[in-house]
Amino acid sequence: MSGNLSEDVLKIVNDNEQVDTVRISSILGEDHQKVVGIVKSLQVLDDLVVVEPLTHTQWILTAEGAEVAKNGSYEVLIFNAVPSGGIAQAELMKTVPNAKIGFSKAMSKGWISIDKSTNTVVRKVEVDSVEDEVQRHLQQLNANEDSIPAKCKQDYSKRKLIREVITKSFLLKKGSKFSTSISKLETELTPEMIADGSWKNVKFKAYNFDALGQISQSGNLHPVMKVRSEFRQIFLEMGFTEMPTNNYVENSFWNFDALFQPQQHPARDAHDTFFLKDPSTSDDMPSEYLQKVKTVHSEGGYGSVGYKYNWSVDEARKNLLRTHTTAVSARMLYKLVDGREFKPVKYFSIDRVFRNETLDATHLAEFFQVEGVVADYNLTLGNLIGILHEFFKKLGIEELKFKPAYNPYTEPSMEIFCYHRGLQKWIEVGNSGMFRPEMLLPMGLPKNVNVIAWGLSLERPTMVKYGINNIRDMVGPKINLQIVNDSPICRF
Repeated sequence: MSGNLSEDVLKIVNDNEQVDTVRISSILGEDHQKVVGIVKSLQVLDDLVVVEPLTHTQWILTAEGAEVAKNGSYEVLIFNAVPSGGIAQAELMKTVPNAKIGFSKAMSKGWISIDKSTNTVVRKVEVDSVEDEVQRHLQQLNANEDSIPAKCKQDYSKRKLIREVITKSFLLKKGSKFSTSISKLETELTPEMIADGSWKNVKFKAYNFDALGQISQSGNLHPVMKVRSEFRQIFLEMGFTEMPTNNYVENSFWNFDALFQPQQHPARDAHDTFFLKDPSTSDDMPSEYLQKVKTVHSEGGYGSVGYKYNWSVDEARKNLLRTHTTAVSARMLYKLVDGREFKPVKYFSIDRVFRNETLDATHLAEFFQVEGVVADYNLTLGNLIGILHEFFKKLGIEELKFKPAYNPYTEPSMEIFCYHRGLQKWIEVGNSGMFRPEMLLPMGLPKNVNVIAWGLSLERPTMVKYGINNIRDMVGPKINLQIVNDSPICRF
């Protein structure tokens, strides 16, 4: 051989009409993977060789199979260990390796049996020996694999005597520009080549216009943040103003009481809400407004009978991690009429909320809520449905369903569902409704002003957009960080 492995491979191709890389590695005495690497480098050289992928399957002996091929199968060893007069089963099991397997196989073949009267193992065939077909097959495996029946191969494989090995190789043929010598192609046109004219006689390596550029190392937005940015843009295009939502901690007054949610409501239980230990309470409650809220809860008013219970200011002072951004909406609506003339508004917010949820494919304990609020004169449920259809249409989601629901602070109320094609089912993406008079009138809003509102999940629309079927694959310890790099820009 020449010492140049690439040229040695080409010479073997020249001597054969077609040749497999497995055979080439055998001729050269080189590792097959090394030969495959050489072939891949030859593929880029302007139709020098034609390469076709091949797949070989081969059965080989395991370490246990090699022992059986050398010493005999366990069933034959058991048979040979049984003397003509028989032997106690316990004694027989000590004589050969893997006796339990051999005993079972010899029994199934009818070579031996147990004499129950004496509890001894005796031969059932009157011959001095039996043919060890297993040993013969294993010894023939490398020389003539095709002579072994397929059923026997499967049986030996289950017994872990042989295993199937798949080898991927390549078939090489001469290309239209085949040569046994390799001339290095130039990759760059230099000023010297232009000056002396040598570029006219030089062969250049072809440009690969399909090659991708080098991926730069940079930060990437999480898919949830990409969808959040798109949601925000849609709200702004629809004329909404963003609400300040930087207070994760609220007291129960703004989170529950101001929304006409009774103090005995299950949502206030520690199993549903994260309460703070330090500071455990807050007095951020306007006194006059607090009295109106207390009255409408305990005695009624504004056309309502209320809840008829002893409303507690101590319960209202409890601090918690906000369970919804509707607490922010309540603050904004209160400020809207605080000594000023009412003007119609459209508000939105997209920020984190916290609930003591059990984690599953569609629920998290910390997640984003998309909140929309419209306050204007004489709004109806039709206005709410129309805005929701327009909003989701901009998201590229037109398969919507609405289901009547109950909320303490909205009446009528609707749950919003969209069809998730990945999960092949309808999933809830939000809640909506019209704020109750018991919530709005204590704030001082005019009687003919209605407020429509909706709260949506941010994670679930992200799952729909990027085809993610389990929310735990998107955040938390099970996340595949590669989806952060690979997910495209969000455009609905």
